[in-house]
Amino acid sequence: MTLKIDISRSPSERLRFATSPLAELTAMLHVLSEPGHHPQHAGWAADVWAALRPELAERLREAEFLWRSSQADFLIPARPRPTLTEELDDVDLIDDERYVTAALVTTCGGNRAASSAAPSPLADAAARERALDLAQARGPRQGAFAERLLTDPGAVRARVRDTLEQCADAFFDAAWADVTVRLATDLRLKNDLLRHQGLGPALTSVSGAITLAPDGDRIIVDKLQDKSTTAHTAGVTFIPSVFGRPHLVAVHTPGWQPVVQYPVAEPGPSEPVSLETVTLRLEALAHPVRLRLLRTLARGPHTTGELAHTWELSPPEVSRHLTVLRRAGLLTTERHGRYVRNTLNLPGLTALGTDLLTAVLR
Repeated sequence: MTLKIDISRSPSERLRFATSPLAELTAMLHVLSEPGHHPQHAGWAADVWAALRPELAERLREAEFLWRSSQADFLIPARPRPTLTEELDDVDLIDDERYVTAALVTTCGGNRAASSAAPSPLADAAARERALDLAQARGPRQGAFAERLLTDPGAVRARVRDTLEQCADAFFDAAWADVTVRLATDLRLKNDLLRHQGLGPALTSVSGAITLAPDGDRIIVDKLQDKSTTAHTAGVTFIPSVFGRPHLVAVHTPGWQPVVQYPVAEPGPSEPVSLETVTLRLEALAHPVRLRLLRTLARGPHTTGELAHTWELSPPEVSRHLTVLRRAGLLTTERHGRYVRNTLNLPGLTALGTDLLTAVLR
């Protein structure tokens, strides 16, 4: 299972490494919403939450669907700018259609490629109702956010930008100053490799999960999905991240320039677990469909219907796989009204080892 990025029509100078304030802020916001994914930053997240003004804390919760389960494509810029303000200005230039579609993928789940080709929920009543139903299935707060976004996208966009600007004063500026040296050092090393040894060695230094195809016309990203995208002449942008570890984030939606945000360092070794536990859980994971389901659940609770829609499977088939995972202690279920949501047992997955955790989270 891989993401393939076609670079056959991209000149070498279009393959760039650059830092992005907005992408790093997005990584920080993900840490705040999912501290269990980032134990090395748990203390930082607790300190930030404790110091936040109640109004800003509530704003982050109301919009967290843009960065919690997966990041909205417009938050990982293909053309990084020196400042957060400049990058937010670029986001303002995106039309409502692209913005809302990108936001609804994170709020409602589903397939990015399918979403880009589907009728617009801003113009099509059936598409709107489906988007609202999917969002409501993930919780009332998420449903309310999607309702506001579809009713008045301009107001929601302005509020999201204002929230991100408030984050700069509250915690981002200080955290960004702390990581800029590490990011600049990583950037210098990657650009030196790209300039003197070529794209292959540069990609290898990014992550063991990224390689150059033997014919040199594709970048292969090892993720628990089968997707393809094309760089065309715009190229591919690689963005280092300190707060993003262990995630390997890739923008691959048709119509968007490919971007890969990668961690600047590898996570440390995991704690040992019992052989009995390892055996039970590895048996449960010995199926590619269950790995795909775990990858989605790692980004937030999902109903059986959502998982079936995302991976184009029948609900009974998904239910059977979820039963195996639940018996292995890798997920739990909780009822919310008429919806039953499945939640990943992240500590249980972590105990299986760093390689598996990284593969699922990226």
